[in-house]
Amino acid sequence: MIQVGYLERLTLRLIQGASRLDPAFRDRHRDYFLASQQSDGGFAGREGDSDLYYTGFALRGLATLAELQPPASTRASAFLGSRVSGRETAVDLLSLIYGASLLERMAGEEPLARLPEGWKRSLADFLETYRKPDGGYAKTPQGAASSVYHSFLTLLCVEAIETSPREPERLIEFLKSHEDEEGGYHEIRVSKRPGVNPTAAAVASLRMLSAFDDEARERTLDYLVDTQSDDGGFTANTRIPFSDLLSTFTALVTMVDLDAAEEVDLAGAARFARSLEIETGGFRGAALDPGHDVEYAFYGVGALSLLAYLEIPREEREV
Repeated sequence: MIQVGYLERLTLRLIQGASRLDPAFRDRHRDYFLASQQSDGGFAGREGDSDLYYTGFALRGLATLAELQPPASTRASAFLGSRVSGRETAVDLLSLIYGASLLERMAGEEPLARLPEGWKRSLADFLETYRKPDGGYAKTPQGAASSVYHSFLTLLCVEAIETSPREPERLIEFLKSHEDEEGGYHEIRVSKRPGVNPTAAAVASLRMLSAFDDEARERTLDYLVDTQSDDGGFTANTRIPFSDLLSTFTALVTMVDLDAAEEVDLAGAARFARSLEIETGGFRGAALDPGHDVEYAFYGVGALSLLAYLEIPREEREV
């Protein structure tokens, strides 16, 4: 039932788009990612040590720019290889598995080479311990409540290890139960209003499970169009008064997936993303954000790469 390659298709689109961006832009953000690598080969956030979460974003950023290569790739591979024995959250597991996949396919590294035979099956079994009675998945096995976002991450992990989701009908029912009657999806059952990011996660998951219909598509498009603000960016939900880069990136990804990007102001989205770019490399998360990190650098590079991808004639696009 699951369609293979969600993240791979997204990465390929980003690479195609990034190749059309100004070389100086690509160089300064490549340098930003590389300068963020720590002595252990991993990448850190705004403070603290290297971790899988930020390492995943840095590797995706370098892959987008076609700059995932030695010596940075070799050092990153060693870092990921040192983390394979831990019991991680869903987001860290995805960062580990997909980061390792990028390193293998784009740089010839083998960070998971020492794992025992049958590790994928063991991991699939472990992922089911994240599942809750409502059919969704929580952040950790000990988590009290399932969420749309962590269900999406778990589904991506299942995809990354090339297996099929277990009892997909339960997950479909869970995801559909989180749709708001006016469009958009709620992150958790008790949230007051839908959000752009859980909407993107729900739509991607349902499409991967071949369970997203035309009526849901129209409701989703109406919701996402309403979250674009006058500055061209997208807000996390319709009640928040300012745009942010994460919501802008995920909204654009969803609009492209639904083949409806022309329904929003693409030029405005590009202006908004550019307004958050730091001259020496990296991006801020929002207009009032004083800091920066590799996660938002990926969202900024990703948003502008996706917008450049949309400028490629359809017949010339690889995906």
